[in-house]
Amino acid sequence: MASLFAKIVAMIGAAAILMRRWGGATDEPVLGAAPVIPEAKAQNIPTLKMPTAKGWAPGHVPTAAAGLAVNAFISDLKHPRWICVLPNNDVLVAEASQEAGEIKTAFDYAIYSTMKRAAAVGVSANRISLVRDADGDGVGEIRETFLEHQNRPFGMALVGDTFYVGNTDGVVAFDYTAGATRITGEGRTLVDFKPGGHWTRSLLPSADGTKLYAGVGSLSNIADDGMEVEEGRAAIYELDLAAGTSRIYASGLRNPVGMALEPQTNVLWTVVNERDGLGDEVPPDYLTSVQEGGFYGWPYCYWEQVVDDRVPQDPAMVAKAIAPDYALGGHTASLGLCWMPGGTLPGFDEDGMVIGQHGSWNRSTLSGYAVVFVPFANGRPSGPPRDILTGFLAPDEKVSYGRPVGVTLGPDKSLLVADDVGNIVWRVVAAA
Repeated sequence: MASLFAKIVAMIGAAAILMRRWGGATDEPVLGAAPVIPEAKAQNIPTLKMPTAKGWAPGHVPTAAAGLAVNAFISDLKHPRWICVLPNNDVLVAEASQEAGEIKTAFDYAIYSTMKRAAAVGVSANRISLVRDADGDGVGEIRETFLEHQNRPFGMALVGDTFYVGNTDGVVAFDYTAGATRITGEGRTLVDFKPGGHWTRSLLPSADGTKLYAGVGSLSNIADDGMEVEEGRAAIYELDLAAGTSRIYASGLRNPVGMALEPQTNVLWTVVNERDGLGDEVPPDYLTSVQEGGFYGWPYCYWEQVVDDRVPQDPAMVAKAIAPDYALGGHTASLGLCWMPGGTLPGFDEDGMVIGQHGSWNRSTLSGYAVVFVPFANGRPSGPPRDILTGFLAPDEKVSYGRPVGVTLGPDKSLLVADDVGNIVWRVVAAA
């Protein structure tokens, strides 16, 4: 039944997309520090367009930029989303997925059917796997269950001898012994979060290891059920590890996922997924520095304080909204983020940020489905994004072989990429 409904939804969506394209070209991706964002056009019938999840055939891999090579570091995972590399080079992979929520309307069911076809919703593995490349050949041959029975684990961080997990309902701390392949002790909850909606909870330690930042997304698109249920969401938290306290560090961030520190300035940066239903490029997802106490507009406005008239307004909140730093294109679902020093990979001589773009499901021409690099200079983005990995999406946009999510630096000047449709962690290195 779900499959049949998904096909009907796809047909309706295709008709809506054709109507939107009629008489005009599809909006080009809005990118950079000074983007020109098209006028918003509220959609009575939201665009639903997502490729069917296919996975990778034997020998088929993503397309790497010139001078790079890519191989499967570990395969046969179950929806790998995020990666953490331990000091001994063991690689931890969080395996979790969105689960079906309450379906109240036909549109809810349409979204569920579409997401299921794209392998974006299902039974969550709720575990963290440890992968070890003992012989140093760039392929993990040892796999252990490091931690299980979690609640949609995502972010991970090791500070001293404590391992932290960002579950959808809070941050949990576990005692860790160096070199251990499994955690067996009970966890200690540091802070509770409201589950549901945007469920991922990314984690990042401060440079001195005294604080832990956690990203918490909104429940809905534009506070559809009111602001009361959104309280404490659409924010980045700061946890004081010694005091055991937490506070909202910055707010108005619809879905802040990946976080990274720019090492010259020690400023926190994040990638944010913006709201839906206003057009292919309205507003773009973005990369931004995060100011302590800053408010970034959601749900009242976006970018340069452009008001979203679908939302009951608060002029005082609009007036204080901070514009993001760098547009990444509409609906790219930019999730993964890590800092990459210049020269880590050939052809990428500048310092900059690597971004895993999971890919759109609501754009008439699909966007994202790539791993990109944004160069930095003097602590700021300094040029257009460049591809590191592409080829996750078929040219006709009907199927996806994979969808990149978490990115992090691995051993031996490598880049690791979690692919939750391919069920693989990819390893990117200099070509031989």
